Amino acid sequence: MFKEFKEFITKGNVLDMAVGLILATYFGAIIKSLVDDIIMPPIGKILGGVDFSQLKMVIQEPVKAITNAAGEVITPEVSEIAIKYGSFINTIITFIIVAFVIFMVVKAYNKSKKKAEEEAPATPPAPTKEEVLLGEIRDLLKK
Repeated sequence: MFKEFKEFITKGNVLDMAVGLILATYFGAIIKSLVDDIIMPPIGKILGGVDFSQLKMVIQEPVKAITNAAGEVITPEVSEIAIKYGSFINTIITFIIVAFVIFMVVKAYNKSKKKAEEEAPATPPAPTKEEVLLGEIRDLLKK
């Protein structure tokens, strides 16, 4: 079973997929940082100092825990409940950038693949009936 697993894991396709997955994960992290740290701050500044990552619609304000003199909790602590649409906007912009880059990579790959197919030597056309017949006559005359 170990030998079978070793053969599976060392196949080129599995390794290529693993490398692609790792690179895609870190590429996504780079694009997220690009959007959050480089693109959105100037856009926020242009729009009047808005920090998109902090944009939210609060549904319920946070409530601190209330205790009595004996230290018993009367009202438990409640976290803020909010719809964080600013973070969602950042995620959409990140997705659009990643999708565009992937589109460009696939487009370049398809172009290079098409160019390689065009440069590949074409198979010569099959000989016509007359050429085959002439070749047979030549072979018979040689005998």
